[in-house]
Amino acid sequence: MRKQFVLRYLPIAQEDLKNIFDWIAKDSPARALAFVDKIDKRIGALSHSSHLGRIPRNAKLREYGYRVLILDTYLVFYVIHDKTIQIHRVVHTSRNLDHLI
Repeated sequence: MRKQFVLRYLPIAQEDLKNIFDWIAKDSPARALAFVDKIDKRIGALSHSSHLGRIPRNAKLREYGYRVLILDTYLVFYVIHDKTIQIHRVVHTSRNLDHLI
């Protein structure tokens, strides 16, 4: 049996998802809802497979224990603590990550 993890979105990650939805919804609310649902389902898969994401190349991110899940043009940064997975950020790949994480 696979280990079950609890997912916890930090407030900034929740805000990231809201901003993604709002950005896409300008053109198509239905597409925005579908895309955020896709992100949520993929993140939900972490509860059974916590190591779906990769270990980042950035030494500082590795040092802090981050993993990164790649979803289309978005990156989900998370940390595993015991039986909890903390979702820290959900950001577009074009963003400057140095000051975001």
